[in-house]
This record gives sequence, structure tokens and C-alpha cells, in this order.
Amino acid sequence: MNLATLAARNLTRNRTRVGLTIAGVAVMILGFLLVRTVVWAWQVAAEVATKDRLVTRHKVTFILPLPKRYVEDVRNVDGITVATWANWFGGKDPNDEKNFFANMAVDEKSFLDVYTEIQAPPDQVAAWKGDPQGALVGENLAKRMKLELGQKVTLIGTIFPGDWTFYVRGIYHSTSKAVDNSQFFFHWDYLNNAVPDRRKDQIGWVVARTKDPTRAAEFGAQIDKMFDERDVQTITQDEKAFNNSFLAMFSATLTALDIGSLGILLIMGLILGNTIAMGVRERTYEYGVMRALGFQPSAVFFVILLEALFIGLAGGAVGVALAYPLIQGGLGKFLEENMGGFFPYFRIPELTAVLALVLSTGLGAVGALVPARGAARLSVTNALRRVG
Repeated sequence: MNLATLAARNLTRNRTRVGLTIAGVAVMILGFLLVRTVVWAWQVAAEVATKDRLVTRHKVTFILPLPKRYVEDVRNVDGITVATWANWFGGKDPNDEKNFFANMAVDEKSFLDVYTEIQAPPDQVAAWKGDPQGALVGENLAKRMKLELGQKVTLIGTIFPGDWTFYVRGIYHSTSKAVDNSQFFFHWDYLNNAVPDRRKDQIGWVVARTKDPTRAAEFGAQIDKMFDERDVQTITQDEKAFNNSFLAMFSATLTALDIGSLGILLIMGLILGNTIAMGVRERTYEYGVMRALGFQPSAVFFVILLEALFIGLAGGAVGVALAYPLIQGGLGKFLEENMGGFFPYFRIPELTAVLALVLSTGLGAVGALVPARGAARLSVTNALRRVG
């Protein structure tokens, strides 16, 4: 019998305690994976952003509008191949006001030329472009709201008050993680023709594509320099930087989640350490017998360490195994379909799953260091005097 076999057999001595510890570690791993997946999913749109797409917004804040005439100026910049614009609408479903989804007024003529990953059948695209009240809806949103082609949809305006009527003319799917499938696009002209004169011909931001992604920063600087002497100054960023600036509004939440994941690891380490310490106290006499039979202190140390490694690895494996059906298959699917604006792609990153296994195993070893060292340093006579 080698030390690994002895450590494995020791785990069967108190199956209830070991089972509860493994369950506790599994729950901690589930919590850790959930928190880390939320953070990753929140940031994934920024990480997979299109490299040749630039976003021009008001220099002060994303909330303030730009004059629509800026679009043509951006299109005339050397290096820009195509440009479009959009306005955040902020409408709500009157049947479910808690149902958040991104809804925007866009230029239907140029929007899909800039966002080529948004795909819909040609006849649906033509129908959307041809209907002033037409809406292009993501497939996840259509499923959630039970929308069909031709169906009438009414949204309650918040930024632009009133009841706004649309007709679903197209249902799209995205070929990139950078654009989620839960958005609602309609004609900017429909919005612009209905607002008061003081709000006409204003847009939220301009989106352009460049002919050379490696020079995106250079083209962005040219655009901002062009507007430096205008009544409204701008800031132009590549899509990744723009998405990151938007996420900065939620930086406190992301920081809290990061801290929470560290707290979960600390609790898991304490659980493992407590279990190992209890086992060591109960078997101190047996370790004394091992020493009397000729085993070195290092052998006692490694038996205890291996027990902790086995428990940590088992708990981590159970937690990861449960995470895929519960977090990715269950919660992830729900969030993608119902909160696509925040979580367009909710999947457990493979590296995070591997990290969870490594951490659970490693924390088991760390938790065992103190009791294992203490047991290994006991003299044979002191160990044999103790009864667990």
C-alpha cells in the first residue's frame, strides 16, 4: 500500500463529513463560476468588437446628442468607407415594462452596411426598409415577446414620450458575439419626424468602418480634429474602447463581483481546512503508530496533504460538472433570451472552468498545510498519548 492509497482509504472513514465537504466545495465552485461567468459575459462584447469599426459620440458624455450633419463630414474623412448613425430610444413594452431590451432608431439605408453581422432574409430586409414604421427584431427578442412577421408592436417612449407603433418586418440573427440577438431597430426618420422642432436632426452617435483597421486610431483622431472648432466637439473610439467606456458605468458592480469571487475562495479554503484539521485531530494516534512503525514525518505530511487534494479535486469536479447544465444550459439560456442587451453570450469560459478545478485542488492543499505540518512535527510519544 502506498501513501496515495492510504490517503484515499482515509476518506472513507467518515463518509458523511467528507461527502458534506465535497458538496460544500461544489457549491462554492458553482458560486465562483457564476460570478466569473457574469463578469466575462458582461465584457465579452467589448473583447470581440470589430476592429475596423469606429464610434463617434459627444465629447462630454454619451447621453448628449450630435448634429446629424456630422454624419456627412465623417463619411468624407479619408480612410472611412461607410458610416451610419443611431439614436437610443429607450422604449418599453407596455405589457411587461420590466422587459429590458435595446431599441434604437437607425438609418435603415446604411445601418446594415456598417453592421454586416446582422443577417436577415433579403425579402425581410427589403420589407423593413420599405415600411416607415417597420422594425427589425432580433430572433431572441422575437421569441421572448412572441413576435411574428407583420405583427403590430407598441412601445411606450421614455426619452421620447408617447405610444409608438411599429410593424415587425424582419427578424435577424447575428453572426458575431459583438451584436446580440435581442435588439429592436426602427427608422430614424420615423422618430425625427415626430419629435418637436428643438429635437429634430439630432443623433446619438455615428458608427463608421475604416479601410485599414491598423490605422483606426489615426482615423479617429482625424474625425475629432475636424470637429474641434465646431459648436459640438466629439470623441471617436474604436468599438472595443467604446464598449469599455460604456461598461465603465458599471465598474462598481464589476468590482463588487470580483471581490465576491475572492470571498467565495476564502470560504472554500476555510471549509477544506476545517475538515482536514478535524480528521487530523481524530487520527493523531494513528499517525503516532505510523511513526513508530518507521514512517518518516514527511510520509505523515504527504498522507494528509493528499487527502486534502482528493477532497478539493472531487469538490471542484462536481461543481464544474453541475455548472454546465445549471449555469450555462439553464441560467445562461434564460439570460441570453431575456437580457441579451447585457448578456449577449453567456457561456462558461473553458479557462475559468480549468481555473476552478485548479483553485479547488490548490486550496485543499493550502488548507491542509497547517494541520499536516503540525501532525508531522509531533513526536511519537506525544502522538500515541492522544486519543481523537
